[in-house]
Amino acid sequence: MSEPTVSFPSESTSSTARTVLADALRKADPVGARAVEHETAWRRQYLSHFRRAVEAGIGEASSAHTIAADGLASAYGHFTYGDTPLGEAIGTHPLTQAFHTVEVQGEAEPETELTLPYRGERLRGDALDAQLDDWVARGVITTSAADRVRLVQQHPEWLRLDGETVVVLGAGAEMGPMHALLRWGADVVALDLPREDVQERIRQTATSLAGRVRLPARIVGGAGSDAGADLLTELPAIAEWLDGIDGALVLGNYCYADGGTHVRLSMAADALGAHLLERRADTALAFLATPTDVFAVPRDEVVRADAAYRAGGAMSRLSRRTVRTLAGGRLLTRNYPPAADPGICDALVPQQGPNYAFAKRLQRWRATAARHDGARVSLNVAPSTRTRSVVKNKALAAAYAGAHRFGVEVFDPATSNTLMAALLVHDLKSGAPAEAEPWMDEAAGACHGGLWTAAYHPRSALGLAAILGVGALRG
Repeated sequence: MSEPTVSFPSESTSSTARTVLADALRKADPVGARAVEHETAWRRQYLSHFRRAVEAGIGEASSAHTIAADGLASAYGHFTYGDTPLGEAIGTHPLTQAFHTVEVQGEAEPETELTLPYRGERLRGDALDAQLDDWVARGVITTSAADRVRLVQQHPEWLRLDGETVVVLGAGAEMGPMHALLRWGADVVALDLPREDVQERIRQTATSLAGRVRLPARIVGGAGSDAGADLLTELPAIAEWLDGIDGALVLGNYCYADGGTHVRLSMAADALGAHLLERRADTALAFLATPTDVFAVPRDEVVRADAAYRAGGAMSRLSRRTVRTLAGGRLLTRNYPPAADPGICDALVPQQGPNYAFAKRLQRWRATAARHDGARVSLNVAPSTRTRSVVKNKALAAAYAGAHRFGVEVFDPATSNTLMAALLVHDLKSGAPAEAEPWMDEAAGACHGGLWTAAYHPRSALGLAAILGVGALRG
């Protein structure tokens, strides 16, 4: 008998995504729903439909809540765990594994000051403050992001996250917060695949830093490491194990995989989060949003982008007109209409594919729905980052290398994950209220790397950035 796993209803991931997105839009935007249903070139045209699913939720919070709730409900109608509907798997499907807990206590003293690794230095105090000012001045992060990091600076006692246990799904991910949290002495539950190399890195990291790490370890032996767990094939057993961990849990989804597996992981993590929210009212959820998605952005960002466009950006006005003429108007188009409020930053990257967009949208929908239901939620836009999973794509690696020509800063993983861990601490400890609309919650504290304030629509500059970046990569 094959091992149960979180599965699409068929081999066509496109069919599932199209159906779920249409169901999400059906009440809020019936015309948009029909357009999705009648799309015959999904893998080329999905970009416009994911954009529409953001636009339909602007201006009336109830519409955004409906899109999120209906999208999630539709997804649960399609995914299964083995032969069981995914939403019923935890608590009803027979366990294929059982776990006990292994603890690893760090040997270092916890850091009691917020510091940030950046370009070979570790910024603290006035130097960190100056760097935040520089990023805001260049439109790399929002003013609200800088303000939130400064608030954490002013409250270093928050860094330990006393009273919280952060469950890091995808503990070995480059963008995950585990390393920073352990430096600060936090309590972490680390979940990642039961592979010897992955689990050994986690143990070494935990030992060398200051916090406590708890790992799932197998009661029933199997191949690979005795520690670790597979979210796709051992979901009910992971849920049962987490139910036995005391205290307030923060479930953070930092999982990534290629193609449809990323969607399956997002659904598995969502089922786990839904279970914990139902069982434990003090559960919080945490996510990182990708900047290469569609977001509504505040008027201030639109004004900055318009000023950059008028100034010419990376090219003179004459050369810009020449390029646009030769490209039939497809290149170097302005990022927003000048009067947009809010603007729509459509930075979806075709090279990342529709499954990536679908997986990340499921996470945003859960954040919206959970926040609406009163749960604590941390979802922050993280900057474009040179992670291994991104730069293995040669086109994206070249675009990243040339992005600075268009006002976009691409971060190193150590900078990104520490910065985003600080924003997670803010969200859990500050008690900041929710915004009036879900798009405002997503925009607050955003570290978009300059995509929101760039002169040009991201896709209209991507090819040129890649061409300019090829030389830099060769050098």
